[in-house]
Amino acid sequence: MRFGLVHRVMTNLLAVLGVLALLTSGELGRTTSVLIAIGLAAAIAVPEKWQTHPSLQRLATVAPLAALVVEVVRLLSGAPLLQTTVEFAIALQIIRLATRRGAAQDQQVVVLAWLHLIAGTVLGGGLAYGLCFAAFLVVAPGALVLSHLRREVEGNYRQGARDRTGLPVDVPRILRSRRVVGKSFLALTSLLSVPIFLFTAVIFVMFPRVGLSLLLLQRPTTGRMVGFSDHVDLGGVGTLRTDPTIVLRVEVPGLADPPPQRLALYLRGTALDTYDGRAWFRSSVGRIPVERVGSTVLVTRFPSPAVDRSMRFDLEPIEPTVLFLPPRTVALQIRPRGEPLFGSTIEVVRGAEGEFKYLSPDQRGVAYEAFLAGPNERYIETINDQQRARYLQLPKLSPRVTALAHQWTDDASTDLQKALTVEAHLKTEYTYDLSSPSGGAADPLYDFLFVSHAGHCEFFSTAMAILLREAGVPTRNVTGFIGGTYNRFGKYYSVRQGDAHSWVEAYIAGDGWKRFDPTPASGAQSLMPTTGMLATLRDLLEAMGKTWDHRVVQYDLQQQLVLFGGMRARFHSFKSSMSGMTAKLPAAKEPAALGLVAIVLLSGVVAVVVVLRRRRRRGAALERRGSSEETRAIREATSLYEALQAAMATVGAARSPGTPPFAHAQRALLMRHPAAEDIQLVTERYLRARFGEEPIRAEEKSSLEQCIRRVKQARAPNKPAG
Repeated sequence: MRFGLVHRVMTNLLAVLGVLALLTSGELGRTTSVLIAIGLAAAIAVPEKWQTHPSLQRLATVAPLAALVVEVVRLLSGAPLLQTTVEFAIALQIIRLATRRGAAQDQQVVVLAWLHLIAGTVLGGGLAYGLCFAAFLVVAPGALVLSHLRREVEGNYRQGARDRTGLPVDVPRILRSRRVVGKSFLALTSLLSVPIFLFTAVIFVMFPRVGLSLLLLQRPTTGRMVGFSDHVDLGGVGTLRTDPTIVLRVEVPGLADPPPQRLALYLRGTALDTYDGRAWFRSSVGRIPVERVGSTVLVTRFPSPAVDRSMRFDLEPIEPTVLFLPPRTVALQIRPRGEPLFGSTIEVVRGAEGEFKYLSPDQRGVAYEAFLAGPNERYIETINDQQRARYLQLPKLSPRVTALAHQWTDDASTDLQKALTVEAHLKTEYTYDLSSPSGGAADPLYDFLFVSHAGHCEFFSTAMAILLREAGVPTRNVTGFIGGTYNRFGKYYSVRQGDAHSWVEAYIAGDGWKRFDPTPASGAQSLMPTTGMLATLRDLLEAMGKTWDHRVVQYDLQQQLVLFGGMRARFHSFKSSMSGMTAKLPAAKEPAALGLVAIVLLSGVVAVVVVLRRRRRRGAALERRGSSEETRAIREATSLYEALQAAMATVGAARSPGTPPFAHAQRALLMRHPAAEDIQLVTERYLRARFGEEPIRAEEKSSLEQCIRRVKQARAPNKPAG
């Protein structure tokens, strides 16, 4: 392997890993990330001989200033400070990769890569960053050693140093050499990452991150999620059901074996009570204090862990910060995702429509457990006349919409029958359509009911809520998540942004609020595949990411105590088991048993020594066999030069032991010896064969022997008298 090529590849790899550590933080958009990847590939692809061109050197001076100006302008235009800083740091690396011209610039690339990795630790820290970190540790020792060697070589070359033969240091020849870097060198430098990693792991375990939320500069980047929002606009279309981003993970105990691949959970986020003809919103945004005991939040009553079923949730940081509750939730137990900022607790408040929000100081999401009432337990929420009037409010409707409501419900005798009738009509007579053709109409509800007959879940829930209000049934529009897909490796359900959904709650006298979902079944289930190789790989990576996030990113003082406590318990258990085994052995047999163990250990050591010696001998034999041809070429070149030295001694031009061969040949030229040219020719060819790996061919050997014969026949010039 060529020294220069290996050094360049390892330096490029460090730069790529550093940039990836920043890209995986999620601070940059998809378009920006693609442009950065293209620029990085182009910079790496620039040939080394081009990097000394004057135009690229001018680019090395102008481009960083231009990048700084661009980012300052973007910052003044309202771009986030963190995003512009990350973009500028990556731009510096790309410029340096494209314009480097030697070991000094390569060391700058390495330093920038280290800074990028450190920044990625603060900004991201996910599983992708962990992979970048591990690869960085493996590559970094070799890259640093090679960078130092190359800088030493180039420094000696600039100072005009000469090698042991008297020739000037030939840097290009050294960079092309295959002797500097071999497989053993790469293996040993890569193994240096093992003690570094162990030392890092010990520091990580001994000193958990406590109160480091000030360094977590990332903010959740959330978009419009159709089906879950504080403001549902039928005319606006945002991120639809194709978004695979995980919002929360749900652990449901007591499932059948095997568990269902998809599960309809109906996780309630918030409810909206007012419709203005195009959009839903809440008429009251006040906050109601919740009854709380420690980390337990009461929804309807205190939990009974021995009786109540429970579901565990791991909620990613999203906006708004809503807690999603399954049906029949009676209480919640809240805990932060990792150590909270300065030991502060997460506050929980309740909204006017029964939604629960959490107020976290560090925006790292929240983990909670929901306790569920049993099937025979009833809790009926009543509404007064003022609330009933609010849930019956209607905007100005088309007479055709009013007529349709009465057409569907007049034959029903109860509110429950009215709700079931409207739900059945919408499910069977209308089509679920992601494109929502009625969204751009002046009256989207009228267009959905009488023109397009197609739309997404918000159109179905809006139509049912408004038609029931026209029929005298109080309703409200509910947004949340329908459910998720089962992760076979993590044993949980992944709920994604694409699983966001909208349904209806109708108030039925005597039963309270009841859930109805008028959306056809095709639009009320997750679109994520559950079978196939891609689904298996997706589940594996997501489970690994959750484990990394829980065990590494969220590692805190509490987890450290649990870890050390488990280690101590296992040690005592092992010690007790060994003591029990020793106590069962008869006392007379203990020396014999110890002797047997000693004999087995000694035999193992002898076997290992024998195997190692055989391997060493085999390796030496292979090395001798592989280098025999090279040794033969060196021996031939040496014998020719020894013949030349004997010839030079006979004509009075002997070389002293302290004079290098090349310097002796140059001196003969200066002294104008008659055989100086032949001496110079044979010497240079000897040096190339001896140190430059250029064996002497047969036709060259006869020519060199003829030169040596001419040297024997030459006579030294007469020395001047006196």
